[in-house]
Amino acid sequence: MSSVLYDTPGPRAKRRNVLFSVVFFVLLALLLWWVWQTMDDKDQLTSALWKPFTESEAWTTYLLPGLENTLKAAALSMVIALPLGAVFGIARLSDHRWVRAVSGTVVEFFRSIPVLLLMLFANEFYSRSTDVTSEDRPLYAVVTGLVLYNASVLAEVVRAGILSLPKGQTEAAYAIGLRKGQTMTSILLPQAVTAMLPAIVSQLVVIVKDTALGGVMLGFPELLNSRGTLAANYANVIPSFIVVAIMFIVLNFILTSFASWLERYLRRSKRSTGAVLGVDKVDDLNAAEVGGGFGSGASA
Repeated sequence: MSSVLYDTPGPRAKRRNVLFSVVFFVLLALLLWWVWQTMDDKDQLTSALWKPFTESEAWTTYLLPGLENTLKAAALSMVIALPLGAVFGIARLSDHRWVRAVSGTVVEFFRSIPVLLLMLFANEFYSRSTDVTSEDRPLYAVVTGLVLYNASVLAEVVRAGILSLPKGQTEAAYAIGLRKGQTMTSILLPQAVTAMLPAIVSQLVVIVKDTALGGVMLGFPELLNSRGTLAANYANVIPSFIVVAIMFIVLNFILTSFASWLERYLRRSKRSTGAVLGVDKVDDLNAAEVGGGFGSGASA
């Protein structure tokens, strides 16, 4: 079936695609076999290196506390960055030039700076200008950096989502007398949420992964940092990397799966705007209208 993006492949193109697919999977299998053999030659697949992960001490002492700190930093960043990004995104659509200028400057400034630099700057700021303790300072710095960067990115997502709606939505709202604030909160934002959801979820996944930057540079005891302590005690660097990678994959898969379910639910809930009446209900309504008409005519 042809589309505006590509033509339907013919017999030769189909054979070529099948050949490329077979070659790709063969090369992938060879790569996996080479990785397996290399790890086996380096004694990275011995049961002694994987045994700590079958014991509760490795989980309760290192991995689970690290996962808890990762989730804490990510949750705080999400809760703050989402509404802040929505505010700045809507502000960039303001009718007032000074509001658009200020919000646009803030968004472009923080969107252009690497999140790691924001974390380092926040850490120095809390160290020199506040009374935040050294134990809490890494968490504060990580959350601050993630909020400043991701709020600016989410602001652009919100602005693009609202601008993607047909202009007729806004014109119809103005035609029935709604003000711009009412139009934004009652008409545009509810419709734009579904369109923005995939991009928002992608940014939330980035937040979860970027917490690892705080562990590497600031000593924040998140999951990847806790893995380093575990590997130093058990001398199982490669297995610990594999286990932590799987934990990140599962965590982000759960997040994206929930977002996919939420998007489907929102789309289904918007398909119908009213109840469907059966034939008997319609007949009852018609009878009531006829009776009311006769009654009013008799009284007249």
